[in-house]
Amino acid sequence: MKLDRILPFARTLLEKAFIPGTIAVDATLGNGHDTYFLAKLASVDGHVYGFDIQKEAIQTTKERLDADNLSDRVTLIHDGHEKVKEHIPESVKGKITAAIFNLGYLPGGDKSIVTKAETTISAIEQLLDLLAVEGIIVLVIYHGHDEGAIERDELLQYVKELDQQKAHVLRYQFENQKNNAPFIIAIEKR
Repeated sequence: MKLDRILPFARTLLEKAFIPGTIAVDATLGNGHDTYFLAKLASVDGHVYGFDIQKEAIQTTKERLDADNLSDRVTLIHDGHEKVKEHIPESVKGKITAAIFNLGYLPGGDKSIVTKAETTISAIEQLLDLLAVEGIIVLVIYHGHDEGAIERDELLQYVKELDQQKAHVLRYQFENQKNNAPFIIAIEKR
């Protein structure tokens, strides 16, 4: 297949956003795959801030980072992504070039704990203020469950209303897939 699948495309967007010394945000740690990927990209000059409300996600991510001695590049925050400005120092404002959200629930975890449009939109608004020009926010939207469909609809409405003078919005989705396949919304700050 020549077209990038959803997760490889998300990583391609994140790679394009990286420059030396990049500050990045993983707004939903999950099992730590994106945090690990971002930490490797960040190298010794950059830093990653990772958020999750579940202790299990924090622990799994910490173990993944520790296994490759990447923990010094990451600050793990046991809190919701809607509190991003409470935890990220003011000194990095304008230096964040990449952020990612994998929305839905923790794979292999409690499926009753899900992301919500209200907190996700709050986090996006805060990140848009903190992002560097041409910084990218990648939203991987898993909408194959009731709460995911609600969040999808509210997020799509929100991004359609973003001022085009402030941000470019891209939707990347395979249209002929079954079972509510995930898709990407990417927001690039202008």
